[in-house]
Amino acid sequence: MANLPAGKVRPAREPGAIPASLALGEADGVGPTGRPKRTFPAPPVLQRHGPARILAMCNQKGGVGKTTSTINLGAALAEAGRTVLLVDFDPQGALSVGLGVNPLQLDQTVYNLLMEPGITVQDVMLKTDIPGLDLLPSNIDLSAAEVQLVNEVAREQTLRRVLAPVLDDYDVVLVDCQPSLGLLTVNALTAAHGVIIPLECEFFALRGVALLIQTIEKVRERLNPELELEGILATMYDSRTLHGREVLARVVEAFGEKVFHTVINRTIRFPETTVAGEPITTYAPTSHGATAYRELALEVLAR
Repeated sequence: MANLPAGKVRPAREPGAIPASLALGEADGVGPTGRPKRTFPAPPVLQRHGPARILAMCNQKGGVGKTTSTINLGAALAEAGRTVLLVDFDPQGALSVGLGVNPLQLDQTVYNLLMEPGITVQDVMLKTDIPGLDLLPSNIDLSAAEVQLVNEVAREQTLRRVLAPVLDDYDVVLVDCQPSLGLLTVNALTAAHGVIIPLECEFFALRGVALLIQTIEKVRERLNPELELEGILATMYDSRTLHGREVLARVVEAFGEKVFHTVINRTIRFPETTVAGEPITTYAPTSHGATAYRELALEVLAR
């Protein structure tokens, strides 16, 4: 895996990096990542669902669009005919709030699923307003699990164990991890087949990727040999700023085809959807944000 350099981000106009004109998508047939634009085909209609591929949405830095991407990618995958389970694995409960759930009014959450014998996914699961999209909600109670799991046998495999009975019912499980590399995140990585790293196109967000990659490699070596980096998703991108273009160019230079062709632009629509408690695909179905997440869904399914 290529190492990210310390210090200043190399400007996109320097040798070996992507010209700013290409990062802007000004050249014909070139996308914002500076690579040739790609169109991903519509996925085939499934005759049966499952077994699910588990994807952890992970970044130890907060505010990078992780929860927004989990909600909207999940909704876009469901729109594409896939059955999707969203797992809110963050004690802040942002994923639950983003789907219109009040975490303070929940009787049972992911915490109960992890820590109480006899509690099943069906006991905790909530149906969303999106056909084919289900939710395992969370609230602040989950923060206690980080401490309590320390004394459990096979503590890193708890999430994998509780999800196993329902994997045949879903095509994709998306786990929204908390912004840390603690035991809950290790649980998500141990259960997952792949990791999607939402990465804000900003220098400080870029610096933390190397540490996250190291954690992923350690989990793969010690706990989950099937784990792989599914892709890096550029979020909050603003092509009008040189800094944003430079960061995106540097990420593509370092990680190549691991960077999704789909780029999520910064827009006021995303905060609005959080207030509305629904995905952008239903709140503003013709918006650029909705189109981007539909393209990302096709790209994820193609991979």
